[in-house]
Amino acid sequence: MASANFPRVLRAIAILFFLFASLDGCGDGPSNPPVRYSAELARTSNGIVHIRADNFRGLGYGLGYAYAQDNICMMADSMLTVRGERSRYFGPNAFATRSQRGEYGAAIDYLPLNNLDSDFFFKGYVDLEQLRAGYAAGKVEIRELLAGYAAGYNRFLAENREQLPAACHGAPWVRPISLDDMYLLVAEKALHGSGEVFGAELVAAAREEPTGVGGLLRQAARPPLLLPKEDEPFGSNALAVGRDLTADGRGMLLGNPHYPWTSTDRFYQVHLTVPGSYDVMGVSLGGLPIVVIGFNRDIAWTHTVTKAIHFTTFKLVLDRRDTSGTTYFYDGVPLKMTSRVATVDILQPDGSVASRSKTFYFSRQGAVLLKPEAGASWTADSAVVLADANRNNTRLLEQWLAIGRAGSVQALRGALATVAGLPWINTVAADRGGEVMYVDASVVPHVGADQFASDCLLLPSLLTFDGSRSACAWGRDGGVPDGIFSPANAPTLIRTDYVGNSNDAYWLSNPKELLHGPAPLGYSPLYGATGVEQSLRTRIGFVQMEEAVARGRRFELNDLYDLLFSNRIYAAELLLPDFLPTCLAASDAATTSACKVLAAWDRRANLDSRGAVLFREFWSGAVSIPGKWRIPFSAADPVNTPRGMAPEVAGAMLDALRSAAQRLLKAGVPLDGSLGEYQSDTRNGVRIPIHGGIGDVDGSYNSIHMDTPLEFDGYHTVAWGTSYIQVVGFDDVGPVARGLLTYGQSTDPRSPYYADQLPLYSEKRLQSLPFSESQIRADGNYRVSRLIE
Repeated sequence: MASANFPRVLRAIAILFFLFASLDGCGDGPSNPPVRYSAELARTSNGIVHIRADNFRGLGYGLGYAYAQDNICMMADSMLTVRGERSRYFGPNAFATRSQRGEYGAAIDYLPLNNLDSDFFFKGYVDLEQLRAGYAAGKVEIRELLAGYAAGYNRFLAENREQLPAACHGAPWVRPISLDDMYLLVAEKALHGSGEVFGAELVAAAREEPTGVGGLLRQAARPPLLLPKEDEPFGSNALAVGRDLTADGRGMLLGNPHYPWTSTDRFYQVHLTVPGSYDVMGVSLGGLPIVVIGFNRDIAWTHTVTKAIHFTTFKLVLDRRDTSGTTYFYDGVPLKMTSRVATVDILQPDGSVASRSKTFYFSRQGAVLLKPEAGASWTADSAVVLADANRNNTRLLEQWLAIGRAGSVQALRGALATVAGLPWINTVAADRGGEVMYVDASVVPHVGADQFASDCLLLPSLLTFDGSRSACAWGRDGGVPDGIFSPANAPTLIRTDYVGNSNDAYWLSNPKELLHGPAPLGYSPLYGATGVEQSLRTRIGFVQMEEAVARGRRFELNDLYDLLFSNRIYAAELLLPDFLPTCLAASDAATTSACKVLAAWDRRANLDSRGAVLFREFWSGAVSIPGKWRIPFSAADPVNTPRGMAPEVAGAMLDALRSAAQRLLKAGVPLDGSLGEYQSDTRNGVRIPIHGGIGDVDGSYNSIHMDTPLEFDGYHTVAWGTSYIQVVGFDDVGPVARGLLTYGQSTDPRSPYYADQLPLYSEKRLQSLPFSESQIRADGNYRVSRLIE
């Protein structure tokens, strides 16, 4: 018996030793190592994470641990990308969009590079030394937050390596992460709207071996692309209602980003608290250890992807005496390009590993790119470089930290102007006092309208300016890094009724006050166009707001919920009154049958909407018919124009409807099939019906984009669209918030948080978001643990 109990005694002694050792500084014996990281990790319903710590090291530690619990395979895969190691483990030719749906998301599913080019891009274009220098010059809280996050992730990995999900179980590429890795991760987020747009062109310009200039003149490995594409899987709705229109005289906010459902840009619901310093709830983005959209006690904010451009290009005049083509003139002075050698390890078919190297070249303005079909060639006389406002932007986390600490719209505006760190997003906010604000505080190159009108602009299609003269260089504003506009001088609208944005430019943020910028030239064209037709999604948002204002009823939180989930299809409202009489008079019975379905349809994208599938297929063809609108666009009425069907396009519209009906017949979908029967996402074998339209295309405010076109039995698997939803107001003591993360907290099919929130979205049910300590502890699924290292 004694020998049988002996192991238990040893375990008890070990536990006691650990407990006493954790009491730092107690007793008279040898001093114990100090506690490096300490955090309280609580979870409430739907796996929402609440981290509480005494400092930012602990805050990052708790969050890194929690995120690894839910998404370790996706995070590890993302680290392979930003380290430039995809070819080492998966070979050079697979695409960086290595998606294993239902297991974890794709690495960068909007950057169509194969693994080899992706690796070269991150190793050659991203400069770790400059990132380190940038963070060293910034707030120590951010460095501690990032270091703590890496430590928390690493602890989870050490404790659970044998129990990892199937997507990465036993994978050699799942490794501990470092502070440098976190720098790279943040850098990748910053480059979405600039460097990553030109990933293939930058890699194409890199030299693989010593060669003359002529050896560089080759096509980039992607189709022509001049400016950022309009169909990227990023969008959003933002609406802030001020005290003039709310029932309680306080502000309220709807945040409705439309982001990928399966990539490493998934959101993650968090509540982060350092008592007395930072107390913010909302979502982080793709492993970032900070709340990027959310609320605190006094203010709520959200972001939308901006129409602004965050780069330009410059054409260099080269010194022909340098046969390498790497000396250029700047104000008549010859300057030598700098270079970075990127070496990539590549898995071979036989399992061995080989290496290849490329050299990237940089002028003072940016990296050489190669896109001959767009006018960007590298010849003996000239080269074109990408000037990227977000390359080496290390202020992102510091900016979101400052936003989370703001106590009012005015304080938020000051925080944006002080840090100037937002990469490619607008900001819409509401505060307790009832002020609301729209601002594009993203880092926009300081290129004024006067420069666009000067001889500095050489090639408008690629935003190519003269790189040989300092007079054509980016300018500067005081108080922010050189080369960008200060957010204090950016398009801004502060009101007490409402502001909104759905990814169109700043011009229309409230129909009563169109923004044009300072006289005489206005804001830089890089902020986006004014006086132009707006998207249908932008318009339906303002239409619904103006209708509500006209009714005279004061807004409550439920009204914002109803606005989002009304699922009105604005294209149908604009077109069908003119189209249906012609359609119903068609001579063939098949067309008449389709017309009757559209006539009976409720013109919404709800689960029970019969005719929504038919209209989607019809409009996907009809939307491109030229001259389709009877009343053209008017800059004096951008919300209500264009509208109505032009009589001369009736025949083309009928053809589009017949084609749509044939597609439905081929796919086995009845013309009057309800949307819920034929639009769905499947989790762990359970089919979940999905409501919502296709946003900018058909004018649905609640935007859902499916992964594939119409197939047998409908549309299957959501690619991107409504992702995180927050509706936030304020009472006497704090925020009153409801929300939802459509796809759930976890990418692990074994997790209880993998499929729990999607049915809530299907049912249009938002959940209360517990913010105060008492609300958190009162949650029926509350549980808490303590992490100490």
